[in-house]
Amino acid sequence: MGSPRRTPAGTPAETSPHAPHAPETSEALDALDATGVTIRKAGPDDAVGGVRPRWVALPESTAEVSALMRVSAAHDLAVVPAGEGTRLDRGAPPERCDLLLDTCCLLLGDGSGVEHSFGDLVARTGAGLSLDALATALSRAGQELALDGVRRDGVVGGTVGGTLATADAGPRRFRHGTARDLLIGVTVVLADGTVAVSGGTVVKNVAGYDLGKLFTGSYGTLGVITEAVFRLHPLPADRRWAGVAPPAAALPALVAELAASQAEPSAIELDWPDAGGDAGGAPVVCVLVEGVAAGARAEALRASMEAYGSAWVSSDAPAWWAEPPGEEVLVELRVPPAAAYPALHAVAARGLPVSVRGSVASAVLQAALPPETGEAEFAGFVTGVREDLGRLGGGLTVLAAPQEIARGVDRWGPSGALPLMRRVKERFDPGRRMSPGRFVGGI
Repeated sequence: MGSPRRTPAGTPAETSPHAPHAPETSEALDALDATGVTIRKAGPDDAVGGVRPRWVALPESTAEVSALMRVSAAHDLAVVPAGEGTRLDRGAPPERCDLLLDTCCLLLGDGSGVEHSFGDLVARTGAGLSLDALATALSRAGQELALDGVRRDGVVGGTVGGTLATADAGPRRFRHGTARDLLIGVTVVLADGTVAVSGGTVVKNVAGYDLGKLFTGSYGTLGVITEAVFRLHPLPADRRWAGVAPPAAALPALVAELAASQAEPSAIELDWPDAGGDAGGAPVVCVLVEGVAAGARAEALRASMEAYGSAWVSSDAPAWWAEPPGEEVLVELRVPPAAAYPALHAVAARGLPVSVRGSVASAVLQAALPPETGEAEFAGFVTGVREDLGRLGGGLTVLAAPQEIARGVDRWGPSGALPLMRRVKERFDPGRRMSPGRFVGGI
């Protein structure tokens, strides 16, 4: 999803000054240039939900982000933060976007992007560090951040900042929790340029707010995440995957058995390419076991899974592991764990070809529709499934869809927390300049 838009700091191509602008635009550009941050003219690949910014900034420190935000506040510039762009198509198109703030160069002072406190199982990182690079750095000391980044064709993508901003969490959420659970400190820059730190070594806090929890999943609507501190785990000594293709009707019993297993699975994932079709394709359930005696524990799971079909064990993850079931038209379903199977039934009941994949024990599932799905079909699917999930205590979010088919639906759906969320938005961004309109309720 999305494409890299990076121009590393110091690259001369397309840096300002640019062609003549209106007086107020020229004044804003001059002020941005005066910060010393690399500024370039935005191109087509920089568009956010079809909205093309005027400029792209590439800050290299929290101080430079603060300077950019002060200029943006003075000139009423709307700012959208972005990392690698792997999730830039998520959320609603912004109401306006003057400055795309590319966090790719937000690494720590020594350029490594990570400060690792081995003995404390803690790491401090820059928001621009990729999850893949972080994993490599931590693995040298036998540790890891137990988050699974967005995968495309087996390659992990996404940055620390982007993962926090979208609250992404992959298969191992079942055992280790989400990004919000693993985050113990964060540095952010607010809309007026104020730098605030929460958790860890607190320099300046915002009274009454847990910034880490607020900013995780805020889609850049409250400010810019520049640094993060995470709780780590020892790198597992071994990993094994065990899987089976059960009858669809047996899914509830199988998943309940696996979730309660003494084998202590780290993840229980579902892959069902034909969940909404009539081809009769069976779902596949795959379990990850990590740590000491992973092989023996996986074999024990395989033996119990034989009651549901021909089971297998492998030292390699299946090709689909941690990858979304599609890219162009993608929705996410969240329900209480006991309602996972009824949620799958709600998807199948719409009569559209759909592929489902995700954390079935945690009941966080993604469903992909064909790219050629029409506007009316999509609206009917979203509305119908959302109503069914609402009765189950859950909801549906449109993660990705072209504007021409998604314009008839609310990408986020209703939220009982919306009044509180609006008050928080007013507190942190009263001028509505941070990713305006991208989040729930048009926040």
